[in-house]
Amino acid sequence: MAQQVFILVGTRKGAFILESDGARRDWTLRGPFCETWPTHHVVADPASGTLYAGGGNEWFGPAVWKSTDFGASWTHSSEGLAFEAGQTPVKAVWSLAVGADGRLYAGVEPAGLFVSADGGESWSHVEGLQNHPTRPEWNPGGAGLILHSLVLDPADTNKIWVGISAAGVFATEDGGASWEPRNRGTRADFLPEGQNYPEFGQCVHCLVRAPGGGARLYQQNHCGMYRSDDGGRRWESIEQGLPSSFGFPAAVHPRDPDSLFLIPLNGDIKGRFMPGGNTAVWRTRDGGANWQAGRAGLPQGDAYFNVLRQAMATDTLEPAGVYFGTNAGALYGSIDEGDTWTCLAPYLPTITSVETLVMER
Repeated sequence: MAQQVFILVGTRKGAFILESDGARRDWTLRGPFCETWPTHHVVADPASGTLYAGGGNEWFGPAVWKSTDFGASWTHSSEGLAFEAGQTPVKAVWSLAVGADGRLYAGVEPAGLFVSADGGESWSHVEGLQNHPTRPEWNPGGAGLILHSLVLDPADTNKIWVGISAAGVFATEDGGASWEPRNRGTRADFLPEGQNYPEFGQCVHCLVRAPGGGARLYQQNHCGMYRSDDGGRRWESIEQGLPSSFGFPAAVHPRDPDSLFLIPLNGDIKGRFMPGGNTAVWRTRDGGANWQAGRAGLPQGDAYFNVLRQAMATDTLEPAGVYFGTNAGALYGSIDEGDTWTCLAPYLPTITSVETLVMER
């Protein structure tokens, strides 16, 4: 059977899909989809190939779009995507994830978690997270109080990790009934001296799970880059060797838990663009002990864009493909694990997310 590779792109003006065969050299671009709604995250159910796109804003409201024919047609629903009466309305869907049991999860703004058991047709609020006793003290990050990272354990559907800006990492092991902060070891440099390692209140930017059966997580934070080998109970800094401790996206290798891809920016208050105006994707092969910059084929000089927190991903082929999109609307790809890069689409709207799907067809 032939392999078919899809790059799923969320943008401020709808969803786009790039499609290629297993060689990944010639790509066809389709879109925009979802009636050009602001689209924060596009994902796929790898078992069925169903596509889901979450988005909206305070004007449109929240919605999750769905396609069962690889983007040829779409429907959408927001049934149940609302907090209980008297609470702040849900503005938008920011993140999506499909569980091993087929359930679909949505992280929203203001920070909350919803689950669907019918493929996004209707939604239920996972109240345990919002009922956490620390909830009244959560403060928004620069983009608002958003639940932007959803990490599901493929071996245990009761285990979920979430990243919230700027509340930190929270985890559940009972399907969402109860949650605990998991931020020990991550800094909050913006807090007063002596209060830089709080139980919660860190500004996590991106949270990803390493492949395999272990409990390794990686986290790009507003204040550093971290690795955890125990499911987030304790974090270790791995930013030494990087040009900056500040960035947004992180992408794991599909098979190697020690391999990770990052795009550091020049800092929080220095413009949030490529250090020195030179684009690079940084890669580690040893869990963050050492880092190397990949620049071949990427813009060098006068590159003042950035890459948002969900706008980088890998595919499952051998060697793994790596892809990222910029806030200037360019999508780049590498089919040799970051050694060399090609611009796949130069003129899309602001890219908010990048995910992949590989199908045998």
